[in-house]
This record gives sequence, structure tokens and C-alpha cells, in this order.
Amino acid sequence: MHRMYPYPYWFRAQFVPVWATTTQEALELMRNAVQGERNDELFYDQLIKLAPNQEQIDVITSIRNDERGHNQMFRQMYRELTGHEVTGVSNEAPDNVNSYIAGLQQAFQGELSAVEKYRKIWFGLPYGIYKDTLYGIILDEQKHAAKYNNLLIQNLAANQS
Repeated sequence: MHRMYPYPYWFRAQFVPVWATTTQEALELMRNAVQGERNDELFYDQLIKLAPNQEQIDVITSIRNDERGHNQMFRQMYRELTGHEVTGVSNEAPDNVNSYIAGLQQAFQGELSAVEKYRKIWFGLPYGIYKDTLYGIILDEQKHAAKYNNLLIQNLAANQS
């Protein structure tokens, strides 16, 4: 009989994804994510003030509100997994928005970057509610990137008219 693998499973090395993370690394990334979500929220507050119409204000406001929820979920998961509150979070100011288009581009890139960071956290969490919660946050970040991409397209097209 033909085997798909040359060796039985007990002789194969365990596959490890390139973004594999230990639980300790995931917890540190999660602690850092609290500040990242807060900075995103403050950055989006600036972007809202530059939005050209109510429709775009509403889109960015919904994203900002999601970021607030993510911040709270990260804090709660960290507390439940470690028994400690998130501490030592910096008070660094978020980036300033120089123009609406540049801000949209920066927000788009930031959301994609968050997906990358959160995937690393996901691999370090135990199976169950924490992984499921983080998966929901990752899906939100992807949705936010799509929304910012759409706003970029709308505004770039309007500028070319």
C-alpha cells in the first residue's frame, strides 16, 4: 500500500508556523495592544474632525468605537490570564493627522499591521474563549482596513474629478 508520507507520523518533526508565539510573548503583545488600540482611538478622533461629510464621519466613528471595545477586551483577557491589570502603558501621543487622505492611508496601514500583530497573539493563547475573542478582533481589524480602503478610493476619486 502506498503511503502519502515517507515516515509514520510519530517520526515527523512537529510543524511550527513562522508566527508561532509562546504564551508569555502573547501576553506581552497583548499588553502592548492596549496602548495601540488607545492610540488608534485618539488618532481616529483627529481623523473624524477632518472628514468631509457625515457618512464618512459615521464610518470612522464606528471604527473608533470598535477600537474602544478592543481595548477593553484586551484588558479583560490580560487580567483573566495573568491575574494582573495592564500597567506601564505609555502616555505617548498618537500620530498627528497632516491631511485627511494621508490619515486614511495611515489608518489603513495601521489596521493591516494590527492584523499581523494580533495573529501572533492568537497563536500564543489557549484554545477557547480567548482565542475566539481575538479572532473576532482580527476580523474587525480586517473590516476596518476594508472600510478605510473604501474611504481612500472615494476621496481619491473625488480629488481627481
